[in-house]
Amino acid sequence: MSLGFLLRERGDAVVWRGPKKTAMVRQFLTDVLWGELDYLLIDTPPGTSDEHISLAETLMKNAFPGQVAGAVVVTTPQAVATADVKKELNFCVKTGIKVIGVVENMSGFVCPNCSECTDVFSRGGGEVMALEFGVRFLDRVPIDPQFVMLVETGRKPVYPVGTQVNGLEFSGATAEGREKDEKDPGLLVEKYLDCSLAGIFKGITATVMAVAEGTDVVAMPTA
Repeated sequence: MSLGFLLRERGDAVVWRGPKKTAMVRQFLTDVLWGELDYLLIDTPPGTSDEHISLAETLMKNAFPGQVAGAVVVTTPQAVATADVKKELNFCVKTGIKVIGVVENMSGFVCPNCSECTDVFSRGGGEVMALEFGVRFLDRVPIDPQFVMLVETGRKPVYPVGTQVNGLEFSGATAEGREKDEKDPGLLVEKYLDCSLAGIFKGITATVMAVAEGTDVVAMPTA
């Protein structure tokens, strides 16, 4: 469910003040016929705005005990970003929402032309922040142009020999003889399995689901 589904045109702007946005958040949670759900994922904007306060209040008021599994907090590695995200961690503490873990996004750039993964925005800030707050560090997610190419053109990810992402090596089939914008056959979800991000998100998802189901083994981040 998204407010974007209710707009007349895709490019229309939503010019609303806080009270109206707050009412829409509550309406999404309480008035939508969700039916039988395995999981409900809520993607929020950055910060600790009215929407977050309204969301937290509505969830804690209407959910059954234990139904709110918790929050996954996303940051980028640089200090200026983690300084802001620490406020979100404190927000979760004050509102009684459990922090499942921290994801360090944009942690490195996977070059599509060589085997280097360059730390454009530094590295390790999210892990240090998780250690400071005593919460799980879920993983690092790099910027991978191959994923963008997959989504936009349908091309299967191909990595130069020796490419390593988060300690794992990715070396796909050669791209010789293939046109730059040529679409590869097959389903996108099948081609995604060859992307460096697939294994990373598989691990993150497994941990989040284990926490949600109460079967996780607590693994605190270490220095």
